[in-house]
Amino acid sequence: MPTAYDSDLTTLQWELLEPLIPAAKPGGRPRTTDMLSVLNAIFYLVVTGCQWRQLPHDFPCWSTVYSYFRRWRDDGTWVHINEHLRMQERVSEDRHPSPSAAICDAQSVKVGNPRCHSIGFDGGKMVKGRKRHVLVDTLGLVLMVMVTAANISDQRGAKILFWKARRQGASLSRLVRIWADAGYQGQALMKWVMDRFQYVLEVVKRSDNLAGFQVVSKRWIVERTFGWLLWSRRLNKDYEVLTRTAEALAYVAMIRLMVRRLAQEH
Repeated sequence: MPTAYDSDLTTLQWELLEPLIPAAKPGGRPRTTDMLSVLNAIFYLVVTGCQWRQLPHDFPCWSTVYSYFRRWRDDGTWVHINEHLRMQERVSEDRHPSPSAAICDAQSVKVGNPRCHSIGFDGGKMVKGRKRHVLVDTLGLVLMVMVTAANISDQRGAKILFWKARRQGASLSRLVRIWADAGYQGQALMKWVMDRFQYVLEVVKRSDNLAGFQVVSKRWIVERTFGWLLWSRRLNKDYEVLTRTAEALAYVAMIRLMVRRLAQEH
């Protein structure tokens, strides 16, 4: 399969993704849009950071591409694809499909669109914008991502994040331990998490005796995930009007990462 852009899917990558694309709705005219071209357009937008209306003309019309992206955002398709590929990636690494441990953290990013909803100021990072709350497994693969205004505290965001994780069902049924940084410390939060979810929240702190940069056990994993997300220029800032769109694009970035890895392993 020839590729016009570096972000285009190869034949093997498409074979991994094609079964996960929702079928056309019954009734009406048959689907004529090429789903491979739609996915290539979405990946191009995420990787390059261009605007929807600036998609190259060799892709389907931008409004068609966006309508599929929005439909899959609203019906949970992006979450489902991320979940399916994550399980495949874990199995390929000789891990159980459902993780028993995870790491949570939050990343504040500036907004690049004056029409953005849910904007706040993070006094700790001195950033006006939004905050990405993420939960990743020990491989750094995203289990859950949630976007809020930047003034939402890490602890408040974690509570909502854990509620969403619990609703994931069987894919996270084995989760029992979550590591976090000092922003999540406090007996009140630990007790709340244990009482409601039976998760053990363990705070991993950096040593006060060492100066300069140091790799902190477990926490480096989620920091690496943030680095993976920032490989996609669309995620360097938050340009999305709606927070659920920003969440969907984070899943898209992880989907592209995982499908490339899985295709290399075959």
